[in-house]
Amino acid sequence: MRGRGLLNLRAALAPVASGVCVMVAAAAVLVPALSGDGPSGASGSAGAGGPGTARATQAAVGCTPQNAVQSLRPSPGGGKAVDRIKRHGQLVVGVDQNTYRWGYRDPNTGKLEGFDIELARAIAKDILGPDAKVVFQAVPTNQRITALQKRTVDMVVRTVTINCARKEQVAFSTAYFQAGQQVLAPRTAKITGFDDSLRGQRVCTAAGSTGESELSARRHGARVLTVPNQLDCLVRLQLGEADAVVTDSALAAAQAAQDPTVQLKGKPFTDESYGVALNKDDVDLVRRVNKVLDDYRGGGGADSPWMRAYHTWLEADLPGISGPPTPEYSD
Repeated sequence: MRGRGLLNLRAALAPVASGVCVMVAAAAVLVPALSGDGPSGASGSAGAGGPGTARATQAAVGCTPQNAVQSLRPSPGGGKAVDRIKRHGQLVVGVDQNTYRWGYRDPNTGKLEGFDIELARAIAKDILGPDAKVVFQAVPTNQRITALQKRTVDMVVRTVTINCARKEQVAFSTAYFQAGQQVLAPRTAKITGFDDSLRGQRVCTAAGSTGESELSARRHGARVLTVPNQLDCLVRLQLGEADAVVTDSALAAAQAAQDPTVQLKGKPFTDESYGVALNKDDVDLVRRVNKVLDDYRGGGGADSPWMRAYHTWLEADLPGISGPPTPEYSD
Protein backbone atom coordinates (compact mmCIF):
# COMPACT_ATOMS: atom_id res chain seq x y z
CA MET A 1 0.00 0.00 0.00
CA ARG A 2 1.25 3.48 -0.79
CA GLY A 3 0.47 4.81 2.67
CA ARG A 4 1.76 8.31 2.08
CA GLY A 5 -0.44 8.81 -0.98
CA LEU A 6 -3.48 7.54 0.92
CA LEU A 7 -2.79 9.91 3.80
CA ASN A 8 -2.41 12.80 1.37
CA LEU A 9 -5.73 11.91 -0.20
CA ARG A 10 -7.52 11.72 3.12
CA ALA A 11 -6.02 14.99 4.26
CA ALA A 12 -7.11 16.74 1.08
CA LEU A 13 -10.71 15.60 1.18
CA ALA A 14 -13.59 15.62 3.61
CA PRO A 15 -15.16 12.25 4.42
CA VAL A 16 -16.47 10.67 1.27
CA ALA A 17 -20.21 10.19 1.17
CA SER A 18 -21.23 6.55 1.32
CA GLY A 19 -24.61 7.36 -0.10
CA VAL A 20 -26.44 10.53 -1.04
CA CYS A 21 -25.94 13.16 1.64
CA VAL A 22 -27.02 16.76 1.69
CA MET A 23 -24.48 19.53 2.12
CA VAL A 24 -25.26 23.19 2.40
CA ALA A 25 -23.54 26.14 0.80
CA ALA A 26 -23.33 29.50 2.48
CA ALA A 27 -26.82 31.02 2.86
CA ALA A 28 -28.49 27.71 2.03
CA VAL A 29 -30.67 25.64 4.35
CA LEU A 30 -31.09 21.92 4.80
CA VAL A 31 -33.65 20.43 2.48
CA PRO A 32 -36.30 18.29 4.18
CA ALA A 33 -37.00 14.77 2.97
CA LEU A 34 -38.07 15.15 -0.62
CA SER A 35 -41.35 13.80 -1.89
CA GLY A 36 -42.78 13.43 -5.36
CA ASP A 37 -42.96 17.21 -5.53
CA GLY A 38 -39.25 17.31 -6.38
CA PRO A 39 -36.54 19.62 -5.07
CA SER A 40 -38.30 22.81 -6.03
CA GLY A 41 -41.89 21.75 -5.63
CA ALA A 42 -42.80 20.43 -9.10
CA SER A 43 -45.91 18.32 -8.94
CA GLY A 44 -45.78 14.71 -9.98
CA SER A 45 -43.08 12.56 -11.56
CA ALA A 46 -43.80 13.93 -15.02
CA GLY A 47 -42.01 17.07 -13.94
CA ALA A 48 -42.38 20.74 -14.60
CA GLY A 49 -43.79 20.38 -18.05
CA GLY A 50 -46.55 17.93 -17.19
CA PRO A 51 -47.68 15.09 -19.44
CA GLY A 52 -48.74 17.39 -22.25
CA THR A 53 -45.47 19.31 -22.58
CA ALA A 54 -42.97 18.49 -25.32
CA ARG A 55 -39.77 17.02 -23.94
CA ALA A 56 -36.29 18.26 -24.71
CA THR A 57 -36.09 17.22 -28.35
CA GLN A 58 -32.30 17.04 -28.20
CA ALA A 59 -32.74 13.51 -26.80
CA ALA A 60 -33.16 10.08 -28.26
CA VAL A 61 -34.31 10.30 -31.88
CA GLY A 62 -31.52 10.57 -34.40
CA CYS A 63 -28.74 10.88 -31.83
CA THR A 64 -25.31 9.93 -33.15
CA PRO A 65 -21.79 10.35 -31.72
CA GLN A 66 -21.40 13.27 -34.14
CA ASN A 67 -24.46 15.24 -33.00
CA ALA A 68 -24.78 14.05 -29.39
CA VAL A 69 -23.40 17.32 -27.99
CA GLN A 70 -26.12 19.39 -29.66
CA SER A 71 -28.52 21.06 -27.25
CA LEU A 72 -31.40 23.54 -27.35
CA ARG A 73 -30.74 27.17 -28.22
CA PRO A 74 -30.29 29.48 -25.24
CA SER A 75 -33.04 31.68 -23.89
CA PRO A 76 -32.97 34.17 -21.00
CA GLY A 77 -36.65 33.53 -20.37
CA GLY A 78 -38.42 31.23 -17.99
CA GLY A 79 -41.08 28.57 -17.91
CA LYS A 80 -42.45 26.06 -15.44
CA ALA A 81 -39.08 24.71 -14.34
CA VAL A 82 -37.41 28.11 -13.94
CA ASP A 83 -40.51 29.48 -12.19
CA ARG A 84 -40.53 26.50 -9.83
CA ILE A 85 -36.95 27.25 -8.78
CA LYS A 86 -37.71 30.95 -8.28
CA ARG A 87 -40.85 30.18 -6.29
CA HIS A 88 -38.92 28.05 -3.83
CA GLY A 89 -35.97 30.41 -3.73
CA GLN A 90 -33.24 27.81 -4.06
CA LEU A 91 -31.44 25.69 -6.62
CA VAL A 92 -30.71 22.07 -5.67
CA VAL A 93 -27.64 20.81 -7.54
CA GLY A 94 -26.24 17.29 -7.61
CA VAL A 95 -22.46 17.50 -7.31
CA ASP A 96 -19.35 15.63 -6.30
CA GLN A 97 -17.64 16.37 -2.99
CA ASN A 98 -14.53 14.24 -3.39
CA THR A 99 -12.97 15.01 -6.78
CA TYR A 100 -10.04 17.36 -6.44
CA ARG A 101 -10.22 20.47 -8.65
CA TRP A 102 -13.78 19.71 -9.80
CA GLY A 103 -15.95 19.30 -6.72
CA TYR A 104 -14.36 18.79 -3.32
CA ARG A 105 -14.63 20.06 0.25
CA ASP A 106 -11.68 22.24 1.19
CA PRO A 107 -10.36 20.83 4.49
CA ASN A 108 -9.26 24.31 5.62
CA THR A 109 -12.57 26.09 5.09
CA GLY A 110 -15.09 23.24 5.00
CA LYS A 111 -16.56 24.76 1.83
CA LEU A 112 -17.22 23.01 -1.46
CA GLU A 113 -14.88 24.24 -4.16
CA GLY A 114 -13.91 23.42 -7.74
CA PHE A 115 -14.66 24.05 -11.40
CA ASP A 116 -18.08 22.39 -11.33
CA ILE A 117 -19.04 24.10 -8.07
CA GLU A 118 -18.19 27.52 -9.51
CA LEU A 119 -20.32 26.81 -12.59
CA ALA A 120 -23.27 25.69 -10.44
CA ARG A 121 -23.07 28.93 -8.46
CA ALA A 122 -23.07 30.96 -11.69
CA ILE A 123 -26.27 29.20 -12.82
CA ALA A 124 -27.94 29.84 -9.47
CA LYS A 125 -26.95 33.51 -9.52
CA ASP A 126 -28.43 33.98 -12.98
CA ILE A 127 -31.77 32.43 -12.01
CA LEU A 128 -32.10 33.63 -8.41
CA GLY A 129 -29.96 36.75 -8.21
CA PRO A 130 -26.78 37.68 -6.34
CA ASP A 131 -27.92 36.24 -3.01
CA ALA A 132 -28.94 32.90 -4.50
CA LYS A 133 -29.37 29.91 -2.24
CA VAL A 134 -27.63 26.82 -3.59
CA VAL A 135 -28.16 23.46 -1.91
CA PHE A 136 -25.42 21.07 -2.96
CA GLN A 137 -26.40 17.43 -2.78
CA ALA A 138 -23.61 14.84 -3.06
CA VAL A 139 -24.56 12.26 -5.69
CA PRO A 140 -22.45 9.13 -6.39
CA THR A 141 -21.39 8.52 -9.98
CA ASN A 142 -23.88 5.69 -10.43
CA GLN A 143 -26.81 7.76 -9.08
CA ARG A 144 -26.54 10.88 -11.23
CA ILE A 145 -29.24 9.88 -13.71
CA THR A 146 -31.54 8.48 -11.01
CA ALA A 147 -31.34 11.70 -8.99
CA LEU A 148 -32.65 13.66 -11.98
CA GLN A 149 -35.35 11.18 -12.87
CA LYS A 150 -36.62 11.06 -9.29
CA ARG A 151 -36.31 14.84 -9.03
CA THR A 152 -34.22 14.87 -5.88
CA VAL A 153 -32.14 17.57 -7.62
CA ASP A 154 -32.89 20.31 -10.16
CA MET A 155 -29.74 19.55 -12.15
CA VAL A 156 -26.44 17.68 -11.93
CA VAL A 157 -23.13 19.50 -12.44
CA ARG A 158 -20.69 16.65 -11.90
CA THR A 159 -18.44 15.96 -14.89
CA VAL A 160 -21.30 14.17 -16.67
CA THR A 161 -20.28 13.03 -20.17
CA ILE A 162 -22.87 13.72 -22.86
CA ASN A 163 -23.71 10.65 -24.96
CA CYS A 164 -26.67 9.16 -26.79
CA ALA A 165 -27.42 6.49 -24.19
CA ARG A 166 -27.75 9.10 -21.46
CA LYS A 167 -29.81 11.40 -23.67
CA GLU A 168 -32.44 8.68 -23.73
CA GLN A 169 -32.82 9.30 -19.99
CA VAL A 170 -31.99 12.96 -19.29
CA ALA A 171 -31.47 16.27 -21.08
CA PHE A 172 -28.15 18.06 -21.42
CA SER A 173 -26.86 21.58 -21.78
CA THR A 174 -24.24 22.39 -24.37
CA ALA A 175 -20.75 21.09 -23.59
CA TYR A 176 -18.74 23.09 -21.08
CA PHE A 177 -15.53 20.99 -21.05
CA GLN A 178 -13.77 18.50 -23.31
CA ALA A 179 -11.83 15.51 -21.98
CA GLY A 180 -11.29 11.82 -22.88
CA GLN A 181 -11.03 8.43 -21.22
CA GLN A 182 -7.50 7.56 -20.11
CA VAL A 183 -5.63 5.03 -17.96
CA LEU A 184 -4.20 5.93 -14.57
CA ALA A 185 -1.67 3.56 -12.97
CA PRO A 186 1.37 3.54 -10.67
CA ARG A 187 4.44 5.17 -12.18
CA THR A 188 6.35 1.90 -11.78
CA ALA A 189 3.70 -0.19 -13.58
CA LYS A 190 4.47 -1.61 -17.02
CA ILE A 191 1.01 -0.59 -18.22
CA THR A 192 1.35 1.62 -21.30
CA GLY A 193 -2.25 2.73 -21.90
CA PHE A 194 -5.61 1.36 -22.98
CA ASP A 195 -4.10 -1.62 -24.74
CA ASP A 196 -3.07 -5.24 -24.22
CA SER A 197 -0.72 -4.19 -21.41
CA LEU A 198 -3.90 -4.37 -19.29
CA ARG A 199 -4.19 -8.13 -19.83
CA GLY A 200 -4.55 -9.90 -16.49
CA GLN A 201 -4.55 -6.60 -14.60
CA ARG A 202 -7.24 -5.52 -12.15
CA VAL A 203 -8.74 -2.39 -13.71
CA CYS A 204 -11.10 -0.23 -11.66
CA THR A 205 -13.81 2.08 -13.00
CA ALA A 206 -17.00 3.67 -11.64
CA ALA A 207 -20.33 1.94 -12.21
CA GLY A 208 -22.47 3.87 -14.67
CA SER A 209 -19.48 5.75 -16.09
CA THR A 210 -18.29 5.92 -19.69
CA GLY A 211 -15.17 4.13 -18.49
CA GLU A 212 -17.32 1.13 -17.60
CA SER A 213 -18.92 1.25 -21.06
CA GLU A 214 -15.53 1.29 -22.77
CA LEU A 215 -14.26 -1.62 -20.68
CA SER A 216 -17.42 -3.59 -21.41
CA ALA A 217 -16.73 -3.19 -25.13
CA ARG A 218 -12.93 -3.64 -25.01
CA ARG A 219 -11.43 -4.91 -21.81
CA HIS A 220 -8.08 -5.98 -23.32
CA GLY A 221 -8.02 -9.08 -21.13
CA ALA A 222 -8.33 -7.05 -17.90
CA ARG A 223 -10.29 -8.03 -14.82
CA VAL A 224 -12.76 -5.19 -14.31
CA LEU A 225 -13.70 -3.90 -10.85
CA THR A 226 -16.57 -1.42 -10.46
CA VAL A 227 -17.19 0.97 -7.57
CA PRO A 228 -19.98 3.50 -6.85
CA ASN A 229 -17.73 6.59 -6.95
CA GLN A 230 -14.88 7.30 -9.31
CA LEU A 231 -12.52 8.37 -6.50
CA ASP A 232 -12.96 4.96 -4.86
CA CYS A 233 -10.77 3.61 -7.67
CA LEU A 234 -7.82 5.74 -6.58
CA VAL A 235 -8.19 4.41 -3.05
CA ARG A 236 -8.29 0.83 -4.45
CA LEU A 237 -5.11 1.63 -6.38
CA GLN A 238 -3.40 2.98 -3.27
CA LEU A 239 -4.45 -0.04 -1.21
CA GLY A 240 -3.05 -2.43 -3.82
CA GLU A 241 -6.51 -3.77 -4.62
CA ALA A 242 -6.40 -2.54 -8.23
CA ASP A 243 -3.60 -2.25 -10.78
CA ALA A 244 -5.01 0.55 -12.93
CA VAL A 245 -7.97 2.91 -13.30
CA VAL A 246 -9.93 3.91 -16.38
CA THR A 247 -11.57 7.32 -16.03
CA ASP A 248 -11.83 10.74 -17.67
CA SER A 249 -8.44 12.31 -18.36
CA ALA A 250 -9.46 15.47 -16.53
CA LEU A 251 -10.29 13.54 -13.37
CA ALA A 252 -7.21 11.33 -13.71
CA ALA A 253 -4.99 14.40 -13.95
CA ALA A 254 -6.48 15.75 -10.72
CA GLN A 255 -5.86 12.42 -9.00
CA ALA A 256 -2.27 12.34 -10.21
CA ALA A 257 -1.88 15.80 -8.68
CA GLN A 258 -3.03 14.38 -5.34
CA ASP A 259 -0.80 11.31 -5.44
CA PRO A 260 2.60 11.65 -7.15
CA THR A 261 3.09 7.87 -7.15
CA VAL A 262 0.55 7.50 -9.99
CA GLN A 263 0.51 8.89 -13.52
CA LEU A 264 -1.55 8.94 -16.71
CA LYS A 265 -0.58 6.18 -19.13
CA GLY A 266 -0.89 6.50 -22.90
CA LYS A 267 -3.22 9.03 -24.49
CA PRO A 268 -6.98 9.67 -24.16
CA PHE A 269 -8.80 7.13 -26.30
CA THR A 270 -12.27 8.73 -26.44
CA ASP A 271 -13.81 12.20 -26.68
CA GLU A 272 -15.73 13.17 -23.54
CA SER A 273 -17.82 16.35 -23.52
CA TYR A 274 -19.15 17.37 -20.11
CA GLY A 275 -22.60 18.94 -19.86
CA VAL A 276 -25.04 20.02 -17.19
CA ALA A 277 -27.59 17.20 -16.89
CA LEU A 278 -31.28 17.99 -16.33
CA ASN A 279 -34.66 16.29 -16.24
CA LYS A 280 -35.95 15.73 -19.78
CA ASP A 281 -39.19 17.62 -19.08
CA ASP A 282 -37.42 20.84 -18.05
CA VAL A 283 -37.06 22.28 -21.54
CA ASP A 284 -37.10 25.90 -20.36
CA LEU A 285 -34.39 25.17 -17.80
CA VAL A 286 -32.18 23.60 -20.49
CA ARG A 287 -32.45 26.79 -22.53
CA ARG A 288 -31.80 29.00 -19.50
CA VAL A 289 -28.69 27.01 -18.52
CA ASN A 290 -27.44 27.31 -22.12
CA LYS A 291 -27.88 31.08 -21.84
CA VAL A 292 -25.79 31.07 -18.66
CA LEU A 293 -23.13 28.98 -20.39
CA ASP A 294 -23.02 31.45 -23.30
CA ASP A 295 -22.35 34.26 -20.84
CA TYR A 296 -19.89 32.10 -18.90
CA ARG A 297 -17.83 31.35 -22.01
CA GLY A 298 -17.74 35.05 -22.81
CA GLY A 299 -16.92 34.36 -26.44
CA GLY A 300 -13.82 32.45 -25.36
CA GLY A 301 -12.08 35.62 -24.21
CA ALA A 302 -9.10 35.48 -21.89
CA ASP A 303 -11.00 37.30 -19.16
CA SER A 304 -14.23 35.29 -19.45
CA PRO A 305 -15.63 33.58 -16.34
CA TRP A 306 -14.83 30.21 -17.96
CA MET A 307 -11.16 31.08 -18.48
CA ARG A 308 -10.86 32.53 -14.97
CA ALA A 309 -12.28 29.30 -13.54
CA TYR A 310 -9.92 27.26 -15.72
CA HIS A 311 -6.88 29.23 -14.51
CA THR A 312 -7.99 28.84 -10.88
CA TRP A 313 -8.91 25.16 -10.82
CA LEU A 314 -7.58 23.23 -13.80
CA GLU A 315 -4.62 24.83 -15.54
CA ALA A 316 -2.01 23.44 -13.15
CA ASP A 317 -2.99 19.86 -14.00
CA LEU A 318 -4.38 20.38 -17.53
CA PRO A 319 -2.21 23.07 -19.13
CA GLY A 320 -2.53 24.35 -22.66
CA ILE A 321 -6.33 24.67 -22.98
CA SER A 322 -7.08 27.86 -24.91
CA GLY A 323 -10.82 28.06 -24.32
CA PRO A 324 -14.13 26.27 -23.79
CA PRO A 325 -15.83 24.00 -26.35
CA THR A 326 -17.92 25.75 -28.98
CA PRO A 327 -21.64 25.23 -28.35
CA GLU A 328 -23.67 23.24 -30.87
CA TYR A 329 -27.45 23.47 -31.21
CA SER A 330 -30.15 21.18 -32.53
CA ASP A 331 -32.79 23.83 -33.29
